[in-house]
Amino acid sequence: MRVLVTGSSGHLGEALVRVLAAAGHEPVGLDVLASPFTAVTASVGDAGAVREAMRGVHGVLHAATLHKPHVATHSRSQFVATNVQGTLNVLEAALEEGVASFVMTSSTSVFGAALSPPAGAPAAWVDETLQPVPKNIYGVTKLAAEQLCELFARTAGLPVVVLRTARFFPEPDDDPALRGAYGDANIKVNELLNRRADIEDIVEAHLLALERAPRIGFGRYIVSATTPLRREDVAALRVDAAAVVRRRAPQALAEYARRGWAPFPTLDRVYDNTLARQALGWQPRHDFHGVLARLAQLPVDADIRSPLARIIGSKGYHDGLATRYPFV
Repeated sequence: MRVLVTGSSGHLGEALVRVLAAAGHEPVGLDVLASPFTAVTASVGDAGAVREAMRGVHGVLHAATLHKPHVATHSRSQFVATNVQGTLNVLEAALEEGVASFVMTSSTSVFGAALSPPAGAPAAWVDETLQPVPKNIYGVTKLAAEQLCELFARTAGLPVVVLRTARFFPEPDDDPALRGAYGDANIKVNELLNRRADIEDIVEAHLLALERAPRIGFGRYIVSATTPLRREDVAALRVDAAAVVRRRAPQALAEYARRGWAPFPTLDRVYDNTLARQALGWQPRHDFHGVLARLAQLPVDADIRSPLARIIGSKGYHDGLATRYPFV
């Protein structure tokens, strides 16, 4: 299958191109930044370049975007041009070419303020019924792009799946206080409880969505590691998250002690991937239980990233590095 991958020089884009090629597909990478994984060096804002790149394509993985950290380095107009107009350009070219399936990479950031309940309130249980309340231009433009995708599916019959992805980038956390209190690996494993996924699982979800989009028609799914937490835990998670972890994942205690780690004292949200697993036949392998079991077999100083995450590495994301990769 010939597949257009937008944002192909970025973290997810490179991973998608690598895995598609290894599976025998023909990926066509498009990105404003040249790289070994990009065949067409152009912005998604260039409608003509997008149409040319779309020739002969059977499926689209639309990962190109300005990200949340770019709020500090890019204007609102740039966000609209890339995330909204760029998505419209890709949708129109895909419809014109008659592609069989279209997958858009969105973000759980579209939920915005709904992810942070007020003090004293239970943690937010985040599934597809939660109403987004975007709190910055990134969230607004990603939600607008999702709505364009739904419009094309409903009115033009373009099979589209939108994936609202949890955190999967390898860069250090953007909260300096959190970085000062916990080691990076400790933070990322803690987040597998409620708001993170591994790049290998994110890629698999995209490929399954590409395959199933014609049967689905239109779907919008949360893509995050399967949580061991339960909906009935939401009140306790705001008060004593460590106690909930001891109850739901007691096997983690010995490994945390061996590594000198600690769970976060409180959690304000939990992402529920049930609908994505049901609709896509997706079973993420790098969830909290799976990663803890693997860690128990490794020395404390071992690299805990998945093989694909190690291959892709870090591209720069936080702390002023966003301008290195302005359109991925």
